[in-house]
Amino acid sequence: MSAPDSSANPAGLRSYAQVMYALHALSVLIGLCSSRFVVMAFVFGLPSILAVIMNYARRSEAQDTWLQAHFSWQLRSFWYAALWVVASTLLLGPFVLIAIGVPFLMLAYGLVGLWAAYRIVRGWLALHAGNPP
Repeated sequence: MSAPDSSANPAGLRSYAQVMYALHALSVLIGLCSSRFVVMAFVFGLPSILAVIMNYARRSEAQDTWLQAHFSWQLRSFWYAALWVVASTLLLGPFVLIAIGVPFLMLAYGLVGLWAAYRIVRGWLALHAGNPP
């Protein structure tokens, strides 16, 4: 694989990546301002789902550019958060029936939500600076 071209900005992909980060950040904000967990708003919220669809729609255009890392970063953030939600629910869900699992499940969701918010902020700041995440 060749080294990514740091000067290329094919077809306004930098602005496109900004919009995707903004949509993910909107999902995090919705989670913070509502009774939902941040991670649930991030994984199941319409803004994040739209950002993932947008990412897959133009991911090939970012290939071999410095923006490729941002496209991958956003997708990994989304899919790993979804994976941790499923794993936490499967592991701790049965314990919710006897009430002891409730605080642990809430803690797991909170930590994954914090991690997702960190990933979005870190990636967006790096994009603003013109660096990979």
